[in-house]
Amino acid sequence: MDMATSTRPLDWLADFPAIPQGWAYLDSAATAQKPKRVIDAITRGYAETYATVHRGVYQRSADMTVAFEASRRRVATFIGATAPEEIVFVRGATEGINLVAQSWGKANLGPGDRVLLSTLEHHSNIVPWQLAGAGIDVVPLTSDHRIDLDAMAAMIRPEHKLVALGHVSNVLGSVLDARRAADIAHSVGAKLLLDGCQAVPRMKVDVADLDCDFYVFSGHKLYGPTGIGVLWARGEILDVMPPWQGGGAMIDRVTFEKTTFAPPPARFEAGTPHVVGVIGLHAAIDYVDGIGLDRIAAHEAALVRETREALRGVNSIRLFGPEDSAGIVSFALEGVHPHDIGTILDEGQVAIRAGHHCAQPLMAYLGVDATARASFGVYNGRQDVEALLRGIDRVKRVFG
Repeated sequence: MDMATSTRPLDWLADFPAIPQGWAYLDSAATAQKPKRVIDAITRGYAETYATVHRGVYQRSADMTVAFEASRRRVATFIGATAPEEIVFVRGATEGINLVAQSWGKANLGPGDRVLLSTLEHHSNIVPWQLAGAGIDVVPLTSDHRIDLDAMAAMIRPEHKLVALGHVSNVLGSVLDARRAADIAHSVGAKLLLDGCQAVPRMKVDVADLDCDFYVFSGHKLYGPTGIGVLWARGEILDVMPPWQGGGAMIDRVTFEKTTFAPPPARFEAGTPHVVGVIGLHAAIDYVDGIGLDRIAAHEAALVRETREALRGVNSIRLFGPEDSAGIVSFALEGVHPHDIGTILDEGQVAIRAGHHCAQPLMAYLGVDATARASFGVYNGRQDVEALLRGIDRVKRVFG
């Protein structure tokens, strides 16, 4: 793609009121800025249409319930789910993985059963399995920092009841061949869970085509609000999963002697939900679809190529991840801690992430304590890449 056709599009940038002129926001992998369409939907939800859902018999509650369930249908369509009942609203991908670990995991993982993860996983796809008491095996990476599916095929065994992998690495930007991973997992009867946090903002996701069994993502990385996320699971799996939290909305009938539970998804949505967050997520999906995920992917790919090419010319910089990383460029500058890089860049109005990115096992694998990470969104363009490069030049001058 010619960079002349992918420079910062003013119509997209104008949609984001929290990005002032001259500020290069390169931390979308942590959380994306919010378009006015989403902000307006949240404002209306609290200021004009707010009410609880699934509880009130008055008209506004009924109207909000209709909007809430329309959002569920919108999410189902967005990721290719068979039915809206397969969509469970959670606080984020972290809660979604914990739900699977505590519900499906505790019901299906017995003595001697194991879970297969990869070296690049986020802590949120490691710790929940430890808390569930699962034995864990780890798939290594290829030389260009992708999950090594050849190694996975060689090491998977019938004892592996679940494979849980990042669809796109939050550090490396490497994209998993998810369909092949599903084939390998299913060859021994294992289920496949995909962490889609970094995938859904920048590529088309169809859970049927991926042939996975669970898929999770967070709304705030998809230009939506914080505190809302999605767990998708096959309907036949959700049907037999036990609840993991008790309270209102998830029950059928309660007595002091016995409680029976509602069918999915209500069974997994105890308590008053994040009603306005769900409405905001709907608006975010509409916004992204309005641009087009193919267009977003091409735009970010062009920015990644330009960034990697420029950084490769700096002989003291080490790049991580594959050349075709999705929207993310992680790097280290010899002799300079990433926190110092981030601080100096901030003085020049460039915002990046610096640290271990909640992926400490991956840092150990790479032989570093931390990396600097630039990550892109629809609002970024060539001038943001140029601002990053000017900032790195300043870092080098400061540190000699």
